[in-house]
Amino acid sequence: MSTDAPVVREPAADRIRIGVSSCLLGQEVRYNGGHKRDAFLVETFGRYVDWLPVCPEVELGMGTPREPVRLVRDGEAVRMVGTTSQVDHTTAMRSFARRRAAELAADGLCGYVLKKDSPSCGMERVRVYGAGGMPARSGRGFFAEALMQRYPTLPVEEEGRLCDPRLRENFVERVFAYRRLRGLFDGRWKLGDMVAFHTAHKLQLLAHSTPAYQELGRLVAGAKALTRGELRERYEAVFMAALQVLATPRRHVNVLQHMIGYFRQQLDDASRRELLALVEDYRSGLVPLIVPITLIRHYVRRFAVAYLDGQTYLDPHPKELMLRNHV
Repeated sequence: MSTDAPVVREPAADRIRIGVSSCLLGQEVRYNGGHKRDAFLVETFGRYVDWLPVCPEVELGMGTPREPVRLVRDGEAVRMVGTTSQVDHTTAMRSFARRRAAELAADGLCGYVLKKDSPSCGMERVRVYGAGGMPARSGRGFFAEALMQRYPTLPVEEEGRLCDPRLRENFVERVFAYRRLRGLFDGRWKLGDMVAFHTAHKLQLLAHSTPAYQELGRLVAGAKALTRGELRERYEAVFMAALQVLATPRRHVNVLQHMIGYFRQQLDDASRRELLALVEDYRSGLVPLIVPITLIRHYVRRFAVAYLDGQTYLDPHPKELMLRNHV
């Protein structure tokens, strides 16, 4: 196996900017004048990102405190109305949401964290009330809908889902991958730069979706038949969709075993058995992913395996976040 490959590092630009529902940072903007401060976002992830807080209802001028609003089914449409007054905020909120989402383009966001269940910010399963009976959890907040339509490849997640270690690791991984992708496409890139980017993300992509990795490979191989705009758009769409597929222990094991193959000539039998045993312990759920990854990193440095050293799979996000300690 070749050990020479271009190395793709994190861009050395300013800190990552991520949009967030204001209440999650502790701002007292909720309808009752309260907040929903999220400790992970503020105290842990906040050390590595700059937050751009948005509260659609406050920015629309609805005030704090204010009458709660909810989504109501009206034929094929969904309206946003006050729970008591029945004042209809639909037109105003949809217009604001489209305008505010468009403005975010100038902020260079690499992700967004939304408030779950919110009629303005909820990403999924927001209550939609009908003529009677229990509400259906079938809605999406008006601002969240405008945001996700405007930026279909942007990593977006709800704070409630971030309590799941796998979803949390996946979101943060996508944020840093999106930043690297922006670092590629926002500069004066050449086809060789895209090839280097794709090569560096091979193992990371394989941990999520082999078909997507293969599709991206075909796209890069046929790049000269596309305009730069078409190539960029198609690569970004498939790349980010691939990373949104949750990596499974089975796919991680396949990637780990693939990397072990690079040490076939250097490792003695005992060291190889030890490494394979750690991978099997991970497969069995006895140890988290970080355990075999740490030993593999050690061998990458010890034997100077340039190809693996350039793989983003080994360091997809800051190790201080300890996300792989829990998956």
